Amino acid sequence: MAVNKDDSTLSLGDILADEDELREALCVLAGSDPENCSYSLGYVKRQAVFACSSCTPSGAEPAGLCLACANKCHDGHNIFELYTKRNFRCDCGNGKFGDFQCQLIPAKENQNAKNQYNHNFHGTYCSCDRPYPDSEDQVNDEMIQCIICEDWFHTRHLGCTVVETEELQEMVCEPCMNKAPFLWTYAAHIAAPPVIKVGHCKEEEVVEVNVEEEGEKEAKKCDPSKNGGEGSSTSLDCMKQEKAAAANRSSPHKQTQQEMAGSPVKSTTKTVACRLKELQAQAVQRPREGAVFWPYGWRSELCTCVGCKRAYVDVEVQFLLDESDTVLAYENKGRTEPFGEDLLMSFLGSMDRVQQLEMIYHYNDLKTELTAFLQQFAMEEKVVTAEAIQQFFEGLRSRKRRRTNAGYQ
Repeated sequence: MAVNKDDSTLSLGDILADEDELREALCVLAGSDPENCSYSLGYVKRQAVFACSSCTPSGAEPAGLCLACANKCHDGHNIFELYTKRNFRCDCGNGKFGDFQCQLIPAKENQNAKNQYNHNFHGTYCSCDRPYPDSEDQVNDEMIQCIICEDWFHTRHLGCTVVETEELQEMVCEPCMNKAPFLWTYAAHIAAPPVIKVGHCKEEEVVEVNVEEEGEKEAKKCDPSKNGGEGSSTSLDCMKQEKAAAANRSSPHKQTQQEMAGSPVKSTTKTVACRLKELQAQAVQRPREGAVFWPYGWRSELCTCVGCKRAYVDVEVQFLLDESDTVLAYENKGRTEPFGEDLLMSFLGSMDRVQQLEMIYHYNDLKTELTAFLQQFAMEEKVVTAEAIQQFFEGLRSRKRRRTNAGYQ
């Protein structure tokens, strides 16, 4: 097998660095129990949730399954992953499933009244109400989950341009922003500056407006030196705008995943005064259009006065005050579990330099075997569990040891 001359300078970690999707899948699965039904835990703060179209097809009442039930009770069924959901209790075997019983916990209440469902549970997503993957969609488009309604949206249907960034962000869709309108005030000070896209689900001409650039144009109007010495009649308004802009520029920077995982965000919010009213008094506004992208740590900027807490409860977004509610916190928990991201790195750490080079030379073989492994699960319509992934890698190590031992005979 031909080897690139630079391979000697590479490590297995370098090659596996781009396998983000596999790592994320491991963390999502590792955060949930693959053996025991989560029903006994009540409404779990966050867990991996699945749906079974064999048991609850389109038109039937929506229902969700925990990881253990998806793997054990619905083996061979047509199930699909819904990523994670908050405050969800496993429905497997309850009244929505007729005579079908859960094999792990047969005795369950008829329904879980506090569960929240949307069209995701019947396999459709976004404001376009299409399946994913969509065989009829010719556009290769990423989907992003809203942290409030937990629906998934195509980036082209968010009503704004999604700017590429290495920093982690949370997204709130426009309908959810309007559901909790006080968030628009925070967005003007904390969220990423918007680039509004006119047009939603229809393919049409798009007009983009960079709000920051528009703000600069307005600032020039307020500068007498750039306006022919005029503008004194609006000097008071200009001073207000400049003060508001300065306050906006002092908003906290976005944090990376490493910063968030390494040190918890400390809230600087004073509970005595109302933070929301202070921001409203600055009269800084942004267009109330399109989805809003927030830097990690923005939740700590929300006011925690009694009045604001009541407002969160009224519109059912009180979970925004809980930073352990985030998907990042859930995935970080998964990374500490035996089947989490550290599983891959543990294999790397157990190899010496010669063994790592051998793995690099056979990397293409590894990818071929992994693809075949995943395709088998897809053909059988089974869930790829954390245990199965662990067994796959253990099998690779076992075959490697046999090849190594044979070489010394």
